[in-house]
Amino acid sequence: MADKKFPCGQCGAKLEFKPGVQSLKCPYCAHEQAIPQSEEDVQELDFNAFLRDAAAKAESVTEQVVKCQTCAAEYTRDASVTSDECPYCGSPQVVEGGSLNVIKPKALLPFVITHREGQEKFKTWIKGLWFAPSKLKTYARAQNKLKGMYTPYWTYDCEATTWYTGQRGEHYWVTETYTTMENGKSVTKTRQVRKTRWYPASGLVWNEFDDVLVLASNSLPHKYAEKLEPWDLPNLTNYSDEYLSGFRAEAYHVDLEQGFGVAQGKMDPTIRSTIRSDIGGDEQRIHTTRTRWDEITFKHILLPIWISSYRFREKVYRFLINGRTGEVQGERPWSFWKIFFAVAGVLAVIGGIVAIVAAAQGG
Repeated sequence: MADKKFPCGQCGAKLEFKPGVQSLKCPYCAHEQAIPQSEEDVQELDFNAFLRDAAAKAESVTEQVVKCQTCAAEYTRDASVTSDECPYCGSPQVVEGGSLNVIKPKALLPFVITHREGQEKFKTWIKGLWFAPSKLKTYARAQNKLKGMYTPYWTYDCEATTWYTGQRGEHYWVTETYTTMENGKSVTKTRQVRKTRWYPASGLVWNEFDDVLVLASNSLPHKYAEKLEPWDLPNLTNYSDEYLSGFRAEAYHVDLEQGFGVAQGKMDPTIRSTIRSDIGGDEQRIHTTRTRWDEITFKHILLPIWISSYRFREKVYRFLINGRTGEVQGERPWSFWKIFFAVAGVLAVIGGIVAIVAAAQGG
């Protein structure tokens, strides 16, 4: 799907997806062509059945990909490009032919934020960074540094039944007598002290989860990718090659089964909160849990992220923009000299004030 081309009906040039609308646009003659829309709902697939026997029959696609030799990211390539720069780490790449057989995505969220809008948000974010290296602002003006990437995710729905054992703590108050010294004399006083009685607790709780989102990429910093949330998943549209025209897509590294393991970790705090509510009392202790996962379904989807990478002193910093909302997150370098001179300036001002005060007092 990476090299599929959509020729312009007027001039024959390659059409590209136009963010914000359901159409392809020619970058040369501005001709637009609507993307056919499916009326079918985005389907959930049975997780256990897929792992058991459907994986071999699932619709897959052979991607023509580039694999970065520096950070190991694998992403689709443009057949017309012979050299490139990795969008994840900024390393120069010589584009060589390669293929990867992966499960075809079922749905995606198309880009809404345009390249120009993304670039402006990126510049605004950089301007707001205190003590950033001056080179960073120069970098932000390089228009070709921001890459539109469809990033792989899994979503999971399931029902969780959890058996637990623990303790319920109930607070009570007792009057305690103590001795203290006041005005050189020993004085006996009383005070209220809170204590807790613990009682055994056990039971069963049930939770239902919908669209637990798991990043299937190892190329992005998870901390910042998660801060791009929330995504408007109810607006997912059925996958179509047209949406990728003019953009790239990363191949997933976290497979379906691994992804569900990550999803279980994301669901655990909700399950434990439900257990604490079920135990009741003033405090709760959870000793053991055992969860059965039922009705597990999943979707393989692509979400739009504008990505930029910047090398500073041999370290890679990545910047991410949610292609739907414009939310900006990223790693940032610090300028040692800017911090040094700022601190020195503050100390000089303080020193000057101290000197003036001392001189005034001496006079």
